[in-house]
Amino acid sequence: MAGGTGGAGGGTGGGDSLARRAWRQYLLQLQRHPLRTKMITAGCLAGVSDSVAQKLSGYQKIEKRRLLLKMIFGFAYGGPFGHFLHKVLDYIFKGKKDTKTVAKKRGLSRR
Repeated sequence: MAGGTGGAGGGTGGGDSLARRAWRQYLLQLQRHPLRTKMITAGCLAGVSDSVAQKLSGYQKIEKRRLLLKMIFGFAYGGPFGHFLHKVLDYIFKGKKDTKTVAKKRGLSRR
């Protein structure tokens, strides 16, 4: 996964912010261990989103069992499914990177 970190400049000097270093490390892990990184990310995002949903719904205390189940679901299903779905789509649309193909891939991955 080549690409920028979303900001200008670069370098590896000590002046980089913690967020910038963390983002670079995340992208490095995504490149080296894509499936594992996507699984962990999906699990964490599922947990955060469920925590926010519980609070916005008026729960006084976070239901830990529910939160854990959502995280496990994101880790065990969400991350791997998205990973392999996009691998299949990349295979089907091999070599095509025009905007029409990207739109088709987006449409197929949203179903």
